[in-house]
Amino acid sequence: MSESPSELSSEHAESAESAEPDESAPAPSRDSRAKILISSIAVLVVVAAAAGLTAFLGQSKTRAGVAGGFTVAAGQLTYRTTVQGPDFGKVVELPMGAAQGTVPTVSSIQCERSYTASGVLLCLQSEGDLISQPYAEVYDSSLKQIKKLQITGNPNRARLSADGRMASWTTFVTGDSYTQPGASTRTSILDLKTGQYVDSLETFTSLVGGKPYKAVDINFWGVTFTADDNTFYATMGSSSKTWLMRGDLKAHTLTALRDNLECPSLSPDGTRLVFKKRVSDDIRRPWRFMVLDLATMQETPLAETRSVDDQAAWLDPHTVMYAVPHGDDPGSDLYAVPADGSGAPRLLAADGMSPSATSG
Repeated sequence: MSESPSELSSEHAESAESAEPDESAPAPSRDSRAKILISSIAVLVVVAAAAGLTAFLGQSKTRAGVAGGFTVAAGQLTYRTTVQGPDFGKVVELPMGAAQGTVPTVSSIQCERSYTASGVLLCLQSEGDLISQPYAEVYDSSLKQIKKLQITGNPNRARLSADGRMASWTTFVTGDSYTQPGASTRTSILDLKTGQYVDSLETFTSLVGGKPYKAVDINFWGVTFTADDNTFYATMGSSSKTWLMRGDLKAHTLTALRDNLECPSLSPDGTRLVFKKRVSDDIRRPWRFMVLDLATMQETPLAETRSVDDQAAWLDPHTVMYAVPHGDDPGSDLYAVPADGSGAPRLLAADGMSPSATSG
């Protein structure tokens, strides 16, 4: 692991004096001017899109729940609310097993991705309008911020170990979809107890078929931790293939166990992984949720037949949960389905994403 990342300073450095222009420098070429123009247009498009979303959300005054009393306690279902209005993006919680219509408790923490475990909240969020800077933030049970790290890329996945010690996140450095050719991800791991930090899993030695695997297009995403806080599972992608990798933090190694497996999530008893499997070349419906028995390596397709791009989480030892996007707005709904392939999907909570069943 690399050294612990430095904490962000609360003081801003003084701005440097502007340098005198170099009149002898050559004028920009036509290609340079074209690139500048294209970059400027891209920035304007992003700003316009952000402004449009802000305006859209500002049309509603609907609240996502009631403020105060957010606990990060065991037995709570926490998630990021997508209720259109002033609470959009805030982390909320409900008691596990709460009846439909129960009003969530709304925190003051706004995130793009979130996860909770053992009194710890991991939050990925971005600051700034014209130039957005993402951060990984960690909060304790009183919602006091205990860590804030500057990260690279657009937040996409967030996970904590069950004891709240190990944190991981995945961002898109380029692109914004796992079906997009040329998309590039970065996956990091932070030990909240020791401060040891892995900026990118690409620094680990990867083994496929018992041999070191090296390629320029390797990407990792979707970490899930075992109970020993050393072993973990993740996805490796390269050459249009994916593998389930078992990672060893101390040894800095990743070993391929199986191909065609993405976004694993380990069951509370450590015996099964829920994951998404590519079952079609149709980019509109490429995936199906499956559960892998780690003892027998047998796969069980789940009753959710929609193609869902999410790293599912475990609601309890028998049920998994995930977010299904709305078709007509930036929101999504949370669904749950039995982990043994039986039953049918059921609505767990409207207007939510990034679910976690807070462990004790």
